[in-house]
Amino acid sequence: MKSKVYFIDFRATYKENMPQKITRLLKTAGISKIIKKRDLVAVKLHFGESGNTAFIRPVYIRKIVETLKGIGGIPFLTDCNTLYAGTRSDSPNHHATAISNGFAYSVIDAPVIIADGLRGQSETCVTIDQKNFNKVYIGSEIIHADSLLSAAHFKCHELSGFGGTIKNLGMGCASRRGKLAQHSTVAPKVKRKKCAGCGDCTAHCSQKAISLVKEKAFIHPKKCMGCGECIVICPNKAIQIQWNQDIPVFMENMVEYTMGVLKNKKGRALFLNFITDVSPACDCISHNDAPIVRDIGIVASKDPVAIDQASVDLVNKEQALEGSCLKTNAKPGQDKFREIYPNVNWEIQLDYAEKIKLGSRAYELVLL
Repeated sequence: MKSKVYFIDFRATYKENMPQKITRLLKTAGISKIIKKRDLVAVKLHFGESGNTAFIRPVYIRKIVETLKGIGGIPFLTDCNTLYAGTRSDSPNHHATAISNGFAYSVIDAPVIIADGLRGQSETCVTIDQKNFNKVYIGSEIIHADSLLSAAHFKCHELSGFGGTIKNLGMGCASRRGKLAQHSTVAPKVKRKKCAGCGDCTAHCSQKAISLVKEKAFIHPKKCMGCGECIVICPNKAIQIQWNQDIPVFMENMVEYTMGVLKNKKGRALFLNFITDVSPACDCISHNDAPIVRDIGIVASKDPVAIDQASVDLVNKEQALEGSCLKTNAKPGQDKFREIYPNVNWEIQLDYAEKIKLGSRAYELVLL
């Protein structure tokens, strides 16, 4: 049976503006059956790295919040801290970045709560018993929320081909330990030339896995639990991730983490993809290149696989915009994602998600 994916474009009139269309989209997609009165609703989104402007407009998120409150929900905006050392690698900086990008309480009318705590260690272990992971580590506040609304900015991605609902949940909801587990099978590494031997990492390592050897930090692999906190703690950016996962394995890991996020949210989750400002790379980068296609619209579904498949198809049906990074595969029907990242087969994540029964690639697009 095909999953329903509901679609609105960006056409508007004096009778119905874009925020009003978003409310209609949510109601048609069944939000009132998903959110119960007094539910604590995690609205999972990406606040955008400082310098990036492709993230979802705050005014759209405000309308989502207003709609959720209208049916009795208590929404909060959330994301988990990043694995890399950027402007969202700890809760104070993450919160400050969210505010500077327009997601302040005075604008959205909902609080920002970073789901995995001060430095990404507030996590809940979820048993999934899948091929790559028996257990996954998810930001605790997302697990403890009564219901979930994923608002993903749909764009290209350098590791997964595209980033949509599955990326927003699987990678975005993972604690720092969970993110590291998806990217790497070994402990972080120290770039000795950058290490100043300050000892900050040794003092913060809960497993005592780091010591100073000849005035340089050294990570003992057998003691390292893979939390990744040392990556953020280092003032000289001398500790880095070992990006040693093959791309197919990375995608499978991400899908399995999505399963962990949704395990206790059966019938209590709705997914939105904003197909706008479709940038060539992730919003985690501190800039964004010109979009590759026009602003297409917003899709909503209860199926995380169907919504991503529909979003890919909608982008690939478009003519690429002049002046974008696309040089070939620019015509309608051509694969824009494979043109930008020719070594990344984006279908792997959807095939694997369907295989572990996370959802279906078969869908019916319902135009509203």
